[in-house]
Amino acid sequence: MWTRAHGEPVCDGLLRHTPADFCVTEEMGFTPDGQGEHEWLWVEKIGANTPWVARQLAKHADVKSRDVGFSGMKDRHAVTRQWFSVPTSTTDWSSLQVDGVNILDQQRHTRKLKRGAHKTNRFVLVLRGPEIDAEREALTARLQTIASDGVPNYFGEQRFGHNGSNVEQARSMFAGKRLPRDRRSILLSATRAWIFNAILSERVRAGSWNQILPGECANLAGTGSVFTVENVDSEIQQRCDEKDIHPTVTLWGTGAPITRGELAAMETTIAANWQDLTQGLESMRVSAASRPSRLVVADLSFEFADEQLTLSFALGRGGYATTVVRELINSL
Repeated sequence: MWTRAHGEPVCDGLLRHTPADFCVTEEMGFTPDGQGEHEWLWVEKIGANTPWVARQLAKHADVKSRDVGFSGMKDRHAVTRQWFSVPTSTTDWSSLQVDGVNILDQQRHTRKLKRGAHKTNRFVLVLRGPEIDAEREALTARLQTIASDGVPNYFGEQRFGHNGSNVEQARSMFAGKRLPRDRRSILLSATRAWIFNAILSERVRAGSWNQILPGECANLAGTGSVFTVENVDSEIQQRCDEKDIHPTVTLWGTGAPITRGELAAMETTIAANWQDLTQGLESMRVSAASRPSRLVVADLSFEFADEQLTLSFALGRGGYATTVVRELINSL
């Protein structure tokens, strides 16, 4: 549905034949300090989503679910490793028995783990199919392009629920349907992601998804810092080429768009196609923000075997591995 930056997929391939074909390891960029009232648990989960695991940990420790911290939502149909924090010092974690959940390590820390605290996620993916052997040369060329240029920073399809149902449920919520707080948060995020992807798709079509334009709200790589670019000079262009800064797309809400000039007009025009969604976000007082339009694919390596391709790479927080894969193959 969303425009691809590097052309049509090279071939068909199977992703997630087994959970072990999709491995994710969270990298915090720091280690727990070894003291404090919070137990940080290094958890491997298979076939389970992150909030569900958090609830099982809370139940075992006899604390409220909201007191269990985690940094990011990790894929369910995968083997993932990530940190959770629990405010406890007396729980016997060796007695935890939850299918698909294993505690690999535990450390003390002074603070609860907050959302977005991790630095990167490291992925190892296995793509399978008979066409992979036939298209090794083309796949190699596409992977080299991805390593060099990155990919559009689309939200992955999992953000929108089964068959995009989250957006339709958001419409019901905006019309007055009462929902639990955590469900409302998921639907608001899905709504913003939908509008973001639509605007980003237009920038990909126009060839500007990886370029700084006048009126841009530029993002300083690896941070949440942004600044408005009124005029694009050689220094700004060089910083963009070197991936020190990235163009962004507005995450819709009150105050949107946050770009200026022609960019703002373009974003407003695209968002107007979903006026019920934009009005719903504004009615619930969701503040406008921004998200980089370019996703850097770091440390990319790959290896071919008999009818399979193994990829290894790292993405900054908020990046989806499936957005990398969609620029390479048509996932079956």
